[in-house]
Amino acid sequence: MDPERSHPDDPAGRQPVVAVVPARGGSKGVPGKNLAPVGGIPLIARAVRAARAAARIDRVAVTSDDEAIAEAARDAGAEIIARPIELSGDAASSESALLHALEQLALAGSDPEVLVFLQATSPFIDPRDLDLAVARVLDGEADVVFSAVESHAFLWRRDASAGTTGVNHDAAHRPRRQDREPEYRETGAFYVLRVDGFREAGHRFFGRVEVQLVPEAHALEIDRPADLAIAEALAPTLDGRAWQPLLDVDAVVTDFDGVHTDDTAIVGDDGVELVRVSRRDGAGVARLRAAGIPVLILSAERHPVVGARAAKLGVEVLQGIADKGAALADWAERRGIRLDRIAYLGNDLGDLPALALAGWPVAVADAIPEVRRRARLVLSRRGGDGAVRELADAVLAGRAAVGAAADAPAAPPTPSIPPDAAAAEAKPVTVTVTEGVPA
Repeated sequence: MDPERSHPDDPAGRQPVVAVVPARGGSKGVPGKNLAPVGGIPLIARAVRAARAAARIDRVAVTSDDEAIAEAARDAGAEIIARPIELSGDAASSESALLHALEQLALAGSDPEVLVFLQATSPFIDPRDLDLAVARVLDGEADVVFSAVESHAFLWRRDASAGTTGVNHDAAHRPRRQDREPEYRETGAFYVLRVDGFREAGHRFFGRVEVQLVPEAHALEIDRPADLAIAEALAPTLDGRAWQPLLDVDAVVTDFDGVHTDDTAIVGDDGVELVRVSRRDGAGVARLRAAGIPVLILSAERHPVVGARAAKLGVEVLQGIADKGAALADWAERRGIRLDRIAYLGNDLGDLPALALAGWPVAVADAIPEVRRRARLVLSRRGGDGAVRELADAVLAGRAAVGAAADAPAAPPTPSIPPDAAAAEAKPVTVTVTEGVPA
Protein backbone atom coordinates (compact mmCIF):
# COMPACT_ATOMS: atom_id res chain seq x y z
CA MET A 1 0.00 0.00 0.00
CA ASP A 2 1.11 3.53 -0.65
CA PRO A 3 1.48 5.59 2.54
CA GLU A 4 -1.68 7.49 3.35
CA ARG A 5 -2.30 11.19 2.98
CA SER A 6 -3.05 12.93 6.25
CA HIS A 7 -6.16 15.06 6.25
CA PRO A 8 -5.13 18.74 6.68
CA ASP A 9 -7.82 19.29 9.31
CA ASP A 10 -6.77 16.29 11.38
CA PRO A 11 -3.24 16.50 12.82
CA ALA A 12 -3.57 12.95 14.15
CA GLY A 13 -3.48 11.68 10.57
CA ARG A 14 -6.92 9.98 10.65
CA GLN A 15 -8.50 9.36 7.24
CA PRO A 16 -12.12 10.56 7.48
CA VAL A 17 -12.85 10.24 3.74
CA VAL A 18 -11.97 7.14 1.69
CA ALA A 19 -12.88 6.55 -1.96
CA VAL A 20 -13.44 2.99 -3.19
CA VAL A 21 -13.86 1.97 -6.83
CA PRO A 22 -15.28 -1.55 -7.33
CA ALA A 23 -13.98 -2.87 -10.67
CA ARG A 24 -14.35 -6.54 -11.41
CA GLY A 25 -13.15 -8.31 -14.53
CA GLY A 26 -15.37 -10.25 -16.88
CA SER A 27 -17.68 -7.53 -18.19
CA LYS A 28 -20.02 -8.98 -20.82
CA GLY A 29 -21.71 -5.92 -22.34
CA VAL A 30 -18.35 -4.30 -23.16
CA PRO A 31 -15.56 -6.90 -22.76
CA GLY A 32 -12.66 -5.52 -20.73
CA LYS A 33 -14.74 -2.43 -20.00
CA ASN A 34 -12.86 -1.19 -16.92
CA LEU A 35 -9.61 -1.15 -18.90
CA ALA A 36 -11.09 0.41 -22.04
CA PRO A 37 -9.26 3.66 -22.85
CA VAL A 38 -11.03 7.00 -23.18
CA GLY A 39 -8.76 9.82 -24.27
CA GLY A 40 -5.85 7.40 -23.96
CA ILE A 41 -6.57 6.69 -20.26
CA PRO A 42 -8.15 3.42 -19.04
CA LEU A 43 -11.54 3.93 -17.40
CA ILE A 44 -10.29 2.59 -14.07
CA ALA A 45 -7.37 5.05 -14.13
CA ARG A 46 -9.73 7.93 -14.90
CA ALA A 47 -11.81 7.13 -11.80
CA VAL A 48 -8.71 6.89 -9.61
CA ARG A 49 -7.30 10.15 -10.93
CA ALA A 50 -10.56 11.97 -10.32
CA ALA A 51 -10.66 10.76 -6.72
CA ARG A 52 -7.01 11.61 -6.09
CA ALA A 53 -7.53 15.10 -7.50
CA ALA A 54 -10.39 15.79 -5.07
CA ALA A 55 -9.13 17.89 -2.16
CA ARG A 56 -11.51 16.28 0.38
CA ILE A 57 -10.67 12.64 -0.36
CA ASP A 58 -7.83 11.29 1.78
CA ARG A 59 -7.37 7.77 0.46
CA VAL A 60 -8.25 5.93 -2.76
CA ALA A 61 -8.64 2.17 -3.12
CA VAL A 62 -9.76 -0.13 -5.91
CA THR A 63 -11.33 -3.50 -5.11
CA SER A 64 -10.92 -5.97 -7.96
CA ASP A 65 -10.56 -9.64 -8.81
CA ASP A 66 -8.61 -8.87 -11.98
CA GLU A 67 -4.82 -8.45 -11.94
CA ALA A 68 -4.71 -6.27 -15.07
CA ILE A 69 -7.28 -3.88 -13.57
CA ALA A 70 -5.35 -3.86 -10.29
CA GLU A 71 -2.11 -3.02 -12.10
CA ALA A 72 -3.68 -0.13 -14.02
CA ALA A 73 -5.29 1.21 -10.84
CA ARG A 74 -2.02 0.90 -8.92
CA ASP A 75 -0.19 2.83 -11.65
CA ALA A 76 -2.84 5.58 -11.38
CA GLY A 77 -2.18 5.91 -7.65
CA ALA A 78 -4.71 3.64 -5.93
CA GLU A 79 -4.07 1.00 -3.33
CA ILE A 80 -5.52 -2.40 -4.16
CA ILE A 81 -7.94 -4.57 -2.22
CA ALA A 82 -8.28 -8.13 -3.48
CA ARG A 83 -11.95 -8.81 -4.19
CA PRO A 84 -12.98 -12.36 -3.23
CA ILE A 85 -14.30 -14.64 -5.97
CA GLU A 86 -17.65 -14.99 -4.19
CA LEU A 87 -18.10 -11.21 -4.47
CA SER A 88 -17.04 -10.99 -8.11
CA GLY A 89 -19.77 -12.75 -10.07
CA ASP A 90 -22.52 -11.20 -12.17
CA ALA A 91 -24.98 -11.44 -9.27
CA ALA A 92 -22.67 -9.82 -6.70
CA SER A 93 -23.74 -6.32 -5.65
CA SER A 94 -21.51 -3.29 -5.48
CA GLU A 95 -22.58 -2.94 -1.84
CA SER A 96 -21.06 -6.32 -0.97
CA ALA A 97 -17.73 -5.29 -2.49
CA LEU A 98 -17.82 -1.95 -0.67
CA LEU A 99 -18.57 -3.54 2.71
CA HIS A 100 -15.73 -6.02 2.18
CA ALA A 101 -13.39 -3.14 1.27
CA LEU A 102 -14.35 -1.29 4.46
CA GLU A 103 -13.57 -4.43 6.46
CA GLN A 104 -10.13 -4.68 4.86
CA LEU A 105 -9.42 -1.00 5.44
CA ALA A 106 -10.43 -1.38 9.10
CA LEU A 107 -8.00 -4.29 9.46
CA ALA A 108 -5.30 -1.99 8.06
CA GLY A 109 -6.12 0.64 10.70
CA SER A 110 -8.36 2.97 8.67
CA ASP A 111 -11.92 3.52 9.87
CA PRO A 112 -13.35 6.28 7.67
CA GLU A 113 -16.27 8.52 8.52
CA VAL A 114 -17.31 8.93 4.88
CA LEU A 115 -17.14 6.54 1.93
CA VAL A 116 -17.03 7.80 -1.65
CA PHE A 117 -18.24 5.08 -4.00
CA LEU A 118 -17.09 5.76 -7.57
CA GLN A 119 -17.88 3.78 -10.71
CA ALA A 120 -15.22 3.52 -13.38
CA THR A 121 -17.92 3.31 -16.03
CA SER A 122 -18.43 7.09 -15.72
CA PRO A 123 -15.42 8.57 -17.53
CA PHE A 124 -16.01 12.27 -16.80
CA ILE A 125 -16.17 12.57 -13.01
CA ASP A 126 -15.18 16.09 -11.97
CA PRO A 127 -13.11 16.26 -8.74
CA ARG A 128 -14.89 19.50 -7.84
CA ASP A 129 -18.26 17.74 -7.82
CA LEU A 130 -16.80 15.08 -5.53
CA ASP A 131 -15.58 17.78 -3.14
CA LEU A 132 -18.99 19.46 -3.06
CA ALA A 133 -20.76 16.18 -2.32
CA VAL A 134 -18.26 15.13 0.37
CA ALA A 135 -18.55 18.51 2.09
CA ARG A 136 -22.31 18.12 2.39
CA VAL A 137 -21.99 14.76 4.14
CA LEU A 138 -19.15 15.91 6.40
CA ASP A 139 -21.14 19.01 7.35
CA GLY A 140 -24.13 16.88 8.38
CA GLU A 141 -26.42 18.11 5.62
CA ALA A 142 -26.98 14.57 4.35
CA ASP A 143 -26.28 10.91 5.00
CA VAL A 144 -26.06 10.18 1.27
CA VAL A 145 -25.32 12.42 -1.71
CA PHE A 146 -25.37 10.99 -5.23
CA SER A 147 -24.65 12.42 -8.67
CA ALA A 148 -27.63 13.25 -10.85
CA VAL A 149 -28.84 15.47 -13.67
CA GLU A 150 -32.09 17.37 -13.77
CA SER A 151 -34.76 15.85 -15.99
CA HIS A 152 -38.03 17.16 -17.40
CA ALA A 153 -38.57 14.13 -19.63
CA PHE A 154 -42.01 12.61 -20.14
CA LEU A 155 -41.63 8.92 -19.26
CA TRP A 156 -43.81 6.13 -20.64
CA ARG A 157 -44.24 2.46 -19.81
CA ARG A 158 -45.53 -0.22 -22.15
CA ASP A 159 -47.94 -2.85 -20.87
CA ALA A 160 -48.80 -5.82 -23.08
CA SER A 161 -52.51 -5.52 -22.33
CA ALA A 162 -53.03 -1.80 -21.76
CA GLY A 163 -50.59 -0.42 -24.32
CA THR A 164 -48.27 2.48 -23.52
CA THR A 165 -49.17 4.84 -20.68
CA GLY A 166 -47.56 7.84 -19.03
CA VAL A 167 -45.49 7.18 -15.92
CA ASN A 168 -44.69 10.62 -14.51
CA HIS A 169 -47.39 12.67 -16.24
CA ASP A 170 -51.00 12.76 -17.31
CA ALA A 171 -50.99 12.07 -21.04
CA ALA A 172 -53.99 14.40 -21.46
CA HIS A 173 -52.12 17.32 -19.93
CA ARG A 174 -48.74 18.40 -21.38
CA PRO A 175 -47.41 21.32 -19.29
CA ARG A 176 -44.49 23.38 -20.51
CA ARG A 177 -41.02 22.50 -19.24
CA GLN A 178 -40.87 25.61 -17.05
CA ASP A 179 -44.21 24.71 -15.48
CA ARG A 180 -43.12 21.22 -14.37
CA GLU A 181 -41.24 20.37 -11.19
CA PRO A 182 -37.91 18.80 -12.19
CA GLU A 183 -37.07 15.17 -11.51
CA TYR A 184 -33.55 13.83 -11.12
CA ARG A 185 -31.82 11.10 -13.09
CA GLU A 186 -29.15 9.14 -11.27
CA THR A 187 -25.91 9.16 -13.29
CA GLY A 188 -24.19 6.31 -11.44
CA ALA A 189 -20.90 8.21 -11.31
CA PHE A 190 -20.55 8.59 -7.54
CA TYR A 191 -22.29 8.14 -4.20
CA VAL A 192 -21.01 9.71 -0.97
CA LEU A 193 -22.13 7.74 2.08
CA ARG A 194 -21.82 8.14 5.83
CA VAL A 195 -20.09 4.88 6.76
CA ASP A 196 -21.94 4.01 9.98
CA GLY A 197 -25.32 4.42 8.26
CA PHE A 198 -24.16 2.39 5.24
CA ARG A 199 -22.99 -0.47 7.44
CA GLU A 200 -26.30 -0.50 9.28
CA ALA A 201 -28.50 -0.28 6.18
CA GLY A 202 -26.42 -2.55 3.94
CA HIS A 203 -27.33 -0.51 0.84
CA ARG A 204 -26.41 2.86 -0.61
CA PHE A 205 -29.63 4.79 0.07
CA PHE A 206 -30.48 5.44 3.70
CA GLY A 207 -31.35 8.31 6.02
CA ARG A 208 -31.40 11.73 4.42
CA VAL A 209 -30.58 11.48 0.72
CA GLU A 210 -29.57 14.46 -1.39
CA VAL A 211 -28.68 15.06 -5.00
CA GLN A 212 -25.48 16.60 -6.34
CA LEU A 213 -26.26 17.98 -9.78
CA VAL A 214 -23.49 17.47 -12.32
CA PRO A 215 -23.24 18.82 -15.88
CA GLU A 216 -25.22 16.84 -18.43
CA ALA A 217 -22.06 16.22 -20.44
CA HIS A 218 -20.48 14.46 -17.43
CA ALA A 219 -23.43 12.08 -17.02
CA LEU A 220 -22.37 9.60 -19.71
CA GLU A 221 -22.13 6.00 -18.46
CA ILE A 222 -20.37 3.27 -20.43
CA ASP A 223 -22.78 0.37 -20.93
CA ARG A 224 -22.44 -0.34 -24.66
CA PRO A 225 -19.68 -0.10 -27.28
CA ALA A 226 -21.49 2.94 -28.70
CA ASP A 227 -21.04 4.72 -25.35
CA LEU A 228 -17.28 4.25 -25.63
CA ALA A 229 -17.31 5.86 -29.07
CA ILE A 230 -19.27 8.83 -27.70
CA ALA A 231 -16.90 9.18 -24.75
CA GLU A 232 -13.89 9.11 -27.05
CA ALA A 233 -15.42 11.90 -29.12
CA LEU A 234 -16.17 14.00 -26.01
CA ALA A 235 -12.82 13.49 -24.26
CA PRO A 236 -10.81 16.17 -26.13
CA THR A 237 -13.40 18.78 -25.15
CA LEU A 238 -14.29 17.66 -21.62
CA ASP A 239 -10.92 16.55 -20.27
CA GLY A 240 -9.47 20.04 -20.33
CA ARG A 241 -12.16 21.08 -17.84
CA ALA A 242 -13.04 17.94 -15.92
CA TRP A 243 -9.44 17.19 -14.92
CA GLN A 244 -8.63 20.56 -13.41
CA PRO A 245 -8.60 20.19 -9.62
CA LEU A 246 -8.65 23.22 -7.36
CA LEU A 247 -5.05 23.82 -6.24
CA ASP A 248 -5.42 26.12 -3.26
CA VAL A 249 -1.77 26.47 -2.10
CA ASP A 250 0.54 29.11 -0.67
CA ALA A 251 3.85 28.04 -2.23
CA VAL A 252 5.30 26.07 -5.15
CA VAL A 253 8.43 23.92 -4.85
CA THR A 254 10.00 22.09 -7.78
CA ASP A 255 12.81 19.75 -8.61
CA PHE A 256 15.15 20.97 -11.38
CA ASP A 257 16.42 18.14 -13.61
CA GLY A 258 13.50 16.50 -15.37
CA VAL A 259 11.13 19.29 -14.32
CA HIS A 260 12.63 22.56 -15.53
CA THR A 261 14.67 20.50 -18.01
CA ASP A 262 13.95 17.46 -20.18
CA ASP A 263 16.43 15.47 -18.03
CA THR A 264 19.10 15.49 -20.73
CA ALA A 265 22.32 17.47 -21.06
CA ILE A 266 24.67 18.50 -23.86
CA VAL A 267 28.32 17.96 -22.93
CA GLY A 268 30.96 19.87 -24.86
CA ASP A 269 34.52 18.65 -25.51
CA ASP A 270 35.63 20.83 -22.61
CA GLY A 271 33.28 18.95 -20.25
CA VAL A 272 30.87 21.86 -19.83
CA GLU A 273 27.24 20.74 -19.56
CA LEU A 274 24.36 22.65 -21.10
CA VAL A 275 20.65 22.02 -20.43
CA ARG A 276 17.51 23.00 -22.24
CA VAL A 277 14.76 24.92 -20.43
CA SER A 278 11.41 26.28 -21.52
CA ARG A 279 10.64 30.00 -21.78
CA ARG A 280 7.02 29.09 -21.02
CA ASP A 281 8.15 27.79 -17.64
CA GLY A 282 9.96 31.06 -16.99
CA ALA A 283 6.80 32.99 -17.77
CA GLY A 284 4.82 30.75 -15.41
CA VAL A 285 7.27 31.36 -12.57
CA ALA A 286 7.09 35.11 -13.24
CA ARG A 287 3.29 34.95 -12.90
CA LEU A 288 3.60 33.14 -9.57
CA ARG A 289 6.05 35.72 -8.26
CA ALA A 290 3.80 38.56 -9.40
CA ALA A 291 0.97 36.97 -7.42
CA GLY A 292 3.15 36.85 -4.31
CA ILE A 293 3.46 33.04 -4.29
CA PRO A 294 6.90 31.86 -3.07
CA VAL A 295 8.77 29.52 -5.42
CA LEU A 296 11.67 27.25 -4.44
CA ILE A 297 13.86 25.04 -6.63
CA LEU A 298 15.02 22.03 -4.61
CA SER A 299 17.73 20.04 -6.39
CA ALA A 300 20.15 17.23 -5.64
CA GLU A 301 22.36 18.61 -8.44
CA ARG A 302 25.34 20.79 -7.51
CA HIS A 303 25.97 22.08 -11.03
CA PRO A 304 26.13 25.89 -11.27
CA VAL A 305 23.47 25.88 -14.02
CA VAL A 306 20.83 25.24 -11.34
CA GLY A 307 21.76 28.33 -9.38
CA ALA A 308 22.08 30.37 -12.56
CA ARG A 309 18.58 29.42 -13.68
CA ALA A 310 17.15 30.18 -10.23
CA ALA A 311 18.83 33.59 -10.29
CA LYS A 312 17.42 34.24 -13.75
CA LEU A 313 13.94 33.37 -12.49
CA GLY A 314 14.39 35.34 -9.28
CA VAL A 315 13.50 32.44 -6.98
CA GLU A 316 15.08 30.66 -4.03
CA VAL A 317 17.19 27.57 -4.64
CA LEU A 318 18.62 24.79 -2.46
CA GLN A 319 21.25 22.62 -4.18
CA GLY A 320 23.09 19.42 -3.37
CA ILE A 321 20.16 18.18 -1.29
CA ALA A 322 20.27 14.47 -0.46
CA ASP A 323 17.05 14.38 1.60
CA LYS A 324 14.47 16.56 -0.12
CA GLY A 325 11.81 15.76 2.46
CA ALA A 326 13.87 17.12 5.34
CA ALA A 327 14.93 20.13 3.27
CA LEU A 328 11.33 20.90 2.32
CA ALA A 329 10.15 20.64 5.93
CA ASP A 330 12.94 22.92 7.13
CA TRP A 331 12.28 25.52 4.41
CA ALA A 332 8.54 25.48 5.10
CA GLU A 333 9.11 25.99 8.82
CA ARG A 334 11.50 28.89 8.22
CA ARG A 335 9.05 30.52 5.83
CA GLY A 336 6.05 29.88 8.10
CA ILE A 337 4.22 27.89 5.39
CA ARG A 338 2.22 24.77 6.25
CA LEU A 339 3.32 21.67 4.35
CA ASP A 340 -0.26 20.90 3.34
CA ARG A 341 -0.35 24.33 1.64
CA ILE A 342 2.59 23.51 -0.67
CA ALA A 343 2.53 22.10 -4.22
CA TYR A 344 5.66 20.05 -4.99
CA LEU A 345 6.49 19.14 -8.59
CA GLY A 346 8.81 16.18 -9.19
CA ASN A 347 9.72 13.42 -11.59
CA ASP A 348 12.07 10.84 -10.02
CA LEU A 349 12.85 8.74 -6.94
CA GLY A 350 14.68 11.53 -5.13
CA ASP A 351 11.44 13.54 -5.06
CA LEU A 352 9.41 10.92 -3.19
CA PRO A 353 10.22 12.15 0.37
CA ALA A 354 9.11 15.69 -0.53
CA LEU A 355 6.06 14.47 -2.43
CA ALA A 356 5.00 12.52 0.67
CA LEU A 357 5.02 15.70 2.79
CA ALA A 358 3.46 18.20 0.39
CA GLY A 359 -0.29 18.75 0.45
CA TRP A 360 -0.28 18.77 -3.35
CA PRO A 361 2.22 16.25 -4.75
CA VAL A 362 2.37 16.82 -8.53
CA ALA A 363 4.17 14.86 -11.28
CA VAL A 364 5.29 15.84 -14.75
CA ALA A 365 3.77 13.76 -17.55
CA ASP A 366 6.94 11.69 -18.06
CA ALA A 367 7.65 11.05 -14.37
CA ILE A 368 8.55 7.53 -13.29
CA PRO A 369 5.60 5.30 -12.21
CA GLU A 370 6.45 5.58 -8.49
CA VAL A 371 6.13 9.38 -8.68
CA ARG A 372 2.94 9.27 -10.74
CA ARG A 373 1.39 6.93 -8.16
CA ARG A 374 2.28 9.35 -5.36
CA ALA A 375 0.93 12.41 -7.20
CA ARG A 376 -2.53 13.85 -6.67
CA LEU A 377 -2.15 15.56 -10.05
CA VAL A 378 -0.27 14.30 -13.12
CA LEU A 379 0.35 17.12 -15.56
CA SER A 380 -0.15 16.84 -19.31
CA ARG A 381 3.22 18.47 -20.08
CA ARG A 382 6.62 16.79 -19.83
CA GLY A 383 9.61 18.09 -17.93
CA GLY A 384 11.33 20.94 -19.76
CA ASP A 385 8.31 21.33 -22.03
CA GLY A 386 5.96 23.62 -20.12
CA ALA A 387 5.20 21.48 -17.03
CA VAL A 388 6.13 24.29 -14.63
CA ARG A 389 3.92 26.72 -16.56
CA GLU A 390 1.02 24.24 -16.45
CA LEU A 391 1.35 23.95 -12.68
CA ALA A 392 1.67 27.72 -12.29
CA ASP A 393 -1.51 28.26 -14.30
CA ALA A 394 -3.37 25.68 -12.17
CA VAL A 395 -2.20 27.30 -8.92
CA LEU A 396 -3.22 30.77 -10.07
CA ALA A 397 -6.58 29.48 -11.31
CA GLY A 398 -7.13 27.86 -7.93
CA ARG A 399 -6.31 31.08 -6.10
CA ALA A 400 -8.69 33.02 -8.35
CA ALA A 401 -11.48 30.48 -7.77
CA VAL A 402 -11.04 30.60 -3.99
CA GLY A 403 -11.06 34.40 -4.07
CA ALA A 404 -14.19 34.49 -6.22
CA ALA A 405 -15.97 32.08 -3.88
CA ALA A 406 -15.05 34.21 -0.87
CA ASP A 407 -16.40 37.34 -2.55
CA ALA A 408 -19.61 35.71 -3.80
CA PRO A 409 -22.91 36.47 -2.03
CA ALA A 410 -24.33 33.78 0.20
CA ALA A 411 -26.27 31.09 -1.65
CA PRO A 412 -30.03 30.92 -1.14
CA PRO A 413 -31.39 28.12 1.05
CA THR A 414 -31.24 24.72 -0.62
CA PRO A 415 -34.70 23.77 -1.87
CA SER A 416 -36.24 20.69 -0.29
CA ILE A 417 -38.71 18.30 -1.83
CA PRO A 418 -40.91 16.98 0.98
CA PRO A 419 -41.92 13.33 0.91
CA ASP A 420 -45.56 12.47 0.38
CA ALA A 421 -47.77 11.64 3.32
CA ALA A 422 -47.54 7.90 2.84
CA ALA A 423 -43.75 7.90 2.77
CA ALA A 424 -43.69 10.09 5.85
CA GLU A 425 -45.05 7.16 7.87
CA ALA A 426 -42.01 5.03 7.08
CA LYS A 427 -38.75 6.92 7.67
CA PRO A 428 -39.03 9.31 4.74
CA VAL A 429 -36.15 10.01 2.43
CA THR A 430 -35.86 13.71 1.62
CA VAL A 431 -34.06 14.93 -1.46
CA THR A 432 -32.38 18.31 -1.81
CA VAL A 433 -30.37 19.60 -4.71
CA THR A 434 -27.14 21.54 -4.99
CA GLU A 435 -25.73 22.66 -8.30
CA GLY A 436 -22.29 21.37 -9.22
CA VAL A 437 -19.58 23.36 -10.96
CA PRO A 438 -20.78 24.07 -14.51
CA ALA A 439 -18.93 22.55 -17.42
